[in-house]
This record gives sequence, C-alpha cells and structure tokens, in this order.
Amino acid sequence: MAKNTSLYFRIVEGRNLPAKDVSGTSDPYCIVKVDNEVVARTATVWKNLNPFWGEEYTLHLPMGFHSLSFHVMDEDTIGHDDVIGKITLSKDAIGSQAKGLDSWVNLTRVDPDEEVQGEIHLSLELLKDTEKISLRCQVIEARDLAPRDISGTSDPFARVIFNNHSAETAIIKKTRFPHWGETLELELDPEELSEEGTVTVEVWDWDMVGKNDFLGKVRMPLIFFLYSVVPSSVASGKLGALRLKVRLVEDRILPSVYYQPLIHLLVESVISPTEVEDSSALTMLEEVTTVESRQDVAMTLVKIYLGQGLVVPFLDYLNTREVNHTTDPNTLFRSNSLSSKAMEQFMKAVGMLYLHEVLKPIINRIFDEKKYIELDPCKIDLNRTRRISFKGAVSEAEVRDSSVEMLHSYLTSIIESIVGSVDQCPPVMRVAFKQLHKRVEEQFAEPENEDVKYLAISGFFFLRFFAPAILTPKLFQLRDQHADTRTSRTLLLLAKALQSVGNLGLQLGHGKEQWMAPLHPIILRSVASVKDFLDKLIDIDHDIGKVPQRAVFMPSVTVKEGYLHKHKTEGPQLLSRFAFKKRYFWLTSETLSYAKTPDWQVRSSIPIQCVCAVERVDENAFQQQNVMQVITQDNDGQLHTMYIQCKNVNELNQWLSAIRKVSIYNERMLPSFHPGAHRSGKWTCCLQADRAGCSRTHSAVTLGDWSDPLDPDVETQTIYKQLLQGRDKLRSVDKKVCKHPQPGCQSVAARLLAVIDDLEQAHTTFQRREKEDGTSVILNP
Repeated sequence: MAKNTSLYFRIVEGRNLPAKDVSGTSDPYCIVKVDNEVVARTATVWKNLNPFWGEEYTLHLPMGFHSLSFHVMDEDTIGHDDVIGKITLSKDAIGSQAKGLDSWVNLTRVDPDEEVQGEIHLSLELLKDTEKISLRCQVIEARDLAPRDISGTSDPFARVIFNNHSAETAIIKKTRFPHWGETLELELDPEELSEEGTVTVEVWDWDMVGKNDFLGKVRMPLIFFLYSVVPSSVASGKLGALRLKVRLVEDRILPSVYYQPLIHLLVESVISPTEVEDSSALTMLEEVTTVESRQDVAMTLVKIYLGQGLVVPFLDYLNTREVNHTTDPNTLFRSNSLSSKAMEQFMKAVGMLYLHEVLKPIINRIFDEKKYIELDPCKIDLNRTRRISFKGAVSEAEVRDSSVEMLHSYLTSIIESIVGSVDQCPPVMRVAFKQLHKRVEEQFAEPENEDVKYLAISGFFFLRFFAPAILTPKLFQLRDQHADTRTSRTLLLLAKALQSVGNLGLQLGHGKEQWMAPLHPIILRSVASVKDFLDKLIDIDHDIGKVPQRAVFMPSVTVKEGYLHKHKTEGPQLLSRFAFKKRYFWLTSETLSYAKTPDWQVRSSIPIQCVCAVERVDENAFQQQNVMQVITQDNDGQLHTMYIQCKNVNELNQWLSAIRKVSIYNERMLPSFHPGAHRSGKWTCCLQADRAGCSRTHSAVTLGDWSDPLDPDVETQTIYKQLLQGRDKLRSVDKKVCKHPQPGCQSVAARLLAVIDDLEQAHTTFQRREKEDGTSVILNP
C-alpha cells in the first residue's frame, strides 16, 4: 500500500508589515520552506506594507516532513534582501486541523544564529552488565547543515550529552555533509537512569578564533531533523502578520483493484444515465459534499473522468441536471454547484496551453508598456500623469482620452485574439461546449431566450476563464511576477470590459460604474463577432469517444520551455562558474531538448526515460545561485550530469517539478546524489571521492498544478474520503428511499455504503499487515 502526502498552502495576504526602505515602505515577498528546503517563492509586491499575493501551491511529497515555514523578505535591488519575519508550522500542528488552517498568523523575528537546518544519522544503545552501565552513541553522519563560514561551509563536530556527561567527535573541516562514523560512550551511574532522562546530541561549527557557532541539536528519537525553538519572549504582532491557508492530506493508497467498484458506480452515472430526477452516485456525492470542499471534489472528478475518457459525458450529465432544474435563465450556472465548479476545473485542466497561446502576447505587451490608464474621475491622479506628457500638466479629460485610446487598443487585441482562436481551442473543450449549447437550447427554446445558449458558454469561457487570467496573470502562470499598481489597474479595467463582452453587453449602463461608458461602443460592436465565434466553436463533428482528452500529455506538446543556462560535464570534473551557456529548452513527455535559439534548426535531446535524478545544486559549489542538475544514465550504465542555471528560485522550482513529473515513473531513479561539485578528487559537499551520493534524492517531490499526470488511485481515494465523511447522510438517504424495500432492490445510497465499507475494511487490513510485517516507511533509515 503506497503512501501519498499532499501539502496544500495558500499565501493570501500580509498586513502591518514594518517598513524596511527609506521611502517608508517595503517590497515584500515570501519564501516557503519544507524542512529548510525552498519549495516556493511568491512574487514581490512593490511598495506595500499590506500586500496581497493570493498564490496557492500543492506540494506532493513521497515521504513525511517535519515543518513548514514562511519567511517574509524585503527585496532590495542593491545588497542582500532584508528579512522581515517568519512563521513556522509543525506537521503535527497542521495535521491536527481536520479542515486545515485558515487564519491570520503573527510573524516572529528571525535570528540567523537560531536558523538551523539539516539531518543527522545516529544509533543509540544502552549497555548493561554486572560492572557498568554505558550509553553508546554511534554518530554516523549529517547532511545539509547550515553554512557558518565565509567559504559557504562549516567545520562541524558533534557533542553527545546526558546529565553531566558529554563526549565529542572529531572536527570535519569545510563541509556541510560530514561523515564521522565515530562511536562515543558515556559511563553512567545506575541512579541516573530514569524515564525522564533525555539524550541530547548537539552539532557545532568549530572556529579557531572566537566562539563556536551553534548548528542545531536533537533529542531522541534516534533519527530526527535538527531543530530550534522560536524564543517565547518574542512579542506577537509587532512584525505584522500573514493570512495563510494550509491543509495536509496524508493517504494510504490501496492497489487499483480495490477502487474499481467505486469507479464502476461513478462511470455508471454517466454512461447509463437514469431520469434527471433519479439519484446516482454523482448526485449522492454532491449531496454529501460541503461547499468548502466542492472545488477540490470537482477537480478530482474531472481527473477521474479524463482518465476514463468520459469527461464530456460527465460534464453533460451535470450540466443537464443543472439546466433542467433552472427555471429562470438569468440564474443559470450562477451558483457554486458541482456542475459550475467542474466546468471551471475542466477548462483549467485541458485549456491552459490554449489560454497561454491566446493571451500571453497581449499580456506581455501590457506589462512592458506600463501605461498610466484611468477612467474613474475619483481615482485620476494628475501627479502621476507627467510621465505620459512632456508638455507640462495635463487635464483630466486628456487623461481619460488617452486611457480610452489605450484600452481600445488592448481590448481590440484581446477580442481579436480570442475570436480568431477557434482552431486552437482543444477539441474536447469544443465538444463539451457543444453539448452545453444543446441542453440550454432545448430547455430555453422561447424566442425571448435566444441569447441564453450563447450566455451559458460565454459565462464560462469569458467570465470564468479569460477574464480571471487577465485580472491576475501570475495565478495563471502567464507572468512570473504580479503586476505593479499601474499595470494592475489596467488589467482590472480590461477584465471588467471583457466580462461585459462575455455578457454580450446586456448589462451595460445598469451598474454604478458609469465612467466605463467610453468602452461601451467597442463592447457592443464585439457582440456580433463573439456570437459568430461561439457558433464556430461548437461547429465540430468529432465523435466524443475519439476526442483527445488532454492534449498536454501528447508527446508533441511542449510542457515547458524557455531560456536557461547550461553546462554539461563528462565525468567528475571541476565546473567553472563561467562555463554556462545560454540555451533555449523544450520539455515534452518524451525529451528534454535545447538549442541556441527557439528558431535554431539543430537541437540536442535527452530522452526522458534516461533521467535518473533531478536535483538542486549547492549554491557554494560554483558560487552560483539557482542551479539544478539533471543526471542521466546511458545504455552502458554510465552516469552523465548536465548543470542548468535558472534566473530565479521560482523558475528553478518550476523546472525541477516539471522534469520530475515527466520522469516520475522511470525505473532507474537514483536514491542519492551529490549536491556539491567534484574538486581535487573529492566532492565539496561530503569530502568523499565516491560517486555514490551523500544526500537522498527528492525526485518525487513535485508542485501540483493543472499539468499533473493523472493518478486514478489517488483521485478515487479522495472521493472515497468525501463519501466516508458523509456516510451518516447516505444512511439517512437510504432509509428514506427504502422504507419498503423490494427483493433485489438496492438504492444508490446503499450501493455506495457497501463500497465505502469494503474500502474501509481494506485499509484496516493493510494497516494491520504493515504493523505485523514491520513494512512501514521510516524516515532516513
């Protein structure tokens, strides 16, 4: 039985952060660490003490972790970035919240002397004989210790302490990955032994001059991460606070065969649909699902039906029920029902590459031009308009005229790009919209409802897909950074205008924002072209069963691309910091290839099946930041390493995650690697000559996003847990339905309850076997 750990976190916003710049503001961003490994970095919000990020991440971990920390930094263009504060949450604290953490949390100060990191491998044994009692501690090795010297390394030694007894290992010079292999013994008196006694192992950096630097300590159990306790004397709230949403999901995944009965019930709902009013596994699931979890359930179901090749019938089933239960066309799909959420998640799952292709050029243009645009007379700031004119002060009318002209230009480009994208739209999305169009047209056939069939599609297409992407490009991976204040306002105005386009101009002039009136003519002129576009969009004759379900996984589709700097070493040689060359990279499900430019005809390629590790490289190894290594193995079993430098930690994490995802099922993945460089016959990380790595690989640690591979077992386990939580409600439904049960008659609720019981029993059996066989996974064995 496999173990699946997913850590979801959303960094919403900050408040009352301290000013770090001479201007009286700060430029805050967050770094997120899991057990001291950086896994995410938010964009910088410039000149703001109450920043809004709204960035969310899902991290998939192959093993457990101990802490999640958020470091709030102030970005400086010159010198080092300033540390504002941090929040550290233990795994136990996160896991104790069944629904996850969702609250404001005060920042605490960060003392570099207390920021410890790393792991230590120990073996502890208590020896008793007739003459003496000894505590024997074998100090084997440590890794990823904090650097304390100018060289970017440390000179670590370990100290074992029990009561007044202590012993020390030798000092290992210039390494963060020391290997001691020493056995230390402490002779104890019998009266010293008690259940309250604890053994402490401390790790220090030896300094020839001055005091030794503390690197961390550990108390038993035997193998544990080094840790440090935040001082309790820190006054809360003085450094501001973050609003965080954090949720931990730990599941034991059963073999696929156990999930088949539940899959069968879900498939039966859409391939053999009953009358609209009748119950099905899907309707039962929606009934027991909370509003808070509906989006997650919708995304999980979309993935399940994508994997089954039935996503269009699935959406059609939900949409048909939604349409048939709606009497007022003005309220159609206006709620957060399962059908609405499923359509949203479906568009993200299959349409993100299409969205990027349509919007990215115009979004990049808006970011590059940074025009001052404002229509609201209450918000026009004439002091900011000097940058758009060298003729002295300008009037409000001139600002509005200039703004209308630029908005016309941007909005025209966006609309033309969208209405000209019929052939680019994924076929599966077009077929889903065709089915939706048909259901709405059947339900609202009256002449006065002629526009409803268009509004149903455009409501999803424009209002819930394109407009949100324009409003916050960072959250749709259209940009690496959030927009500055000026660009953000432009994007907001364009998103409002595009929403009006999606509403076919029907609400124009009815709202409070009458200052948007100068854009009404272009919005109204676009209605005809939008309707024509929607007609062409659903003009598709593909057989539903033959429509590609998810184009992102076709080998010809590029999952990720962009300029990086690369260097390939043949054998363990010294890597010069100046040896990196700029190359354009493409990643597909089959190859990682690169060339001098995107238009270069000759490409070099690495088969994904040869990848056996994708890992970070220690910063001090080459005096370069944001370097990763792709280790491959040829047919002769020889290992080859390509070093790749990214422009920032965000890009580094994205490429690490992307390559790990496409190679996650490779058979020859390495269990360990060297995060350092090979210099003078030794690795800088551990001072060993052996090619075998000194640190465990993280090849299965990935950031979750729309391009994740489908995993039917994990997804079905998620649905099982939802049903398990709603078991009492299912029992209640079953009692109402079967007051007078007929022989051989079994309600849908009863069938679901039987499946839940079987899965629960299977989990119990496997967990008991794990305990009996001792096969549960232990960290860092």
